[in-house]
Amino acid sequence: MSSHLTADQIRQRLTSTNMPVDPLAVDFMHMGARMPESIVQRVKPQLRAAGVLIPVVDYPESPSLLFTERSSKLRHHAGQVSFPGGRMEAEDENILATALREAREEVGIKRDEVEVVGYLEPVATITGFAVTCVIGIVPPTINVTPDRLEVDEIFEVPFSYLVDKGNMEIGERIYEGKRVPVVTYYHEGHRIWGVTASMIVGLLKVLNNK
Repeated sequence: MSSHLTADQIRQRLTSTNMPVDPLAVDFMHMGARMPESIVQRVKPQLRAAGVLIPVVDYPESPSLLFTERSSKLRHHAGQVSFPGGRMEAEDENILATALREAREEVGIKRDEVEVVGYLEPVATITGFAVTCVIGIVPPTINVTPDRLEVDEIFEVPFSYLVDKGNMEIGERIYEGKRVPVVTYYHEGHRIWGVTASMIVGLLKVLNNK
């Protein structure tokens, strides 16, 4: 895949990806490898739907992706890098509504600032969520404001950096005594790994197949 995809090319390649009918209809592939069966059996009965927005910032020459660094004061996943998102609430009409609501709450991105261009199929996490990624193009002029209760920092990474396989480290971690594949990016002091990095890989795979 070219490292110089424009936002318009990303838009064109994702137009055929549809919002999942069932946000809990997941596969248990993680970085191209199936989760260990013991983890699948534990996670599967308690899956909860969640949605994240992958904001593609539409710079004329080369887009970037927008990330958050979670608050260091949070009880779970403190200080980790993620996309804006969270669990589906009863008032959310669908998983798209979840992703857009969370993006507004966490970083101040308004619904009318997001051009939704596609979706990734839901993926299961070892923490019990079925996560649907919504890909949305946002203008570079947006003003983002972190919710300080949840977000310590908002930052961007050039799409060209993420496409370059030389910037991707693939390894394993031990979880509940099982080996789980993990991909990691390091960029300007930020460590992007785990589920968030897997979402990037999933997006690149879809774009590469179009």
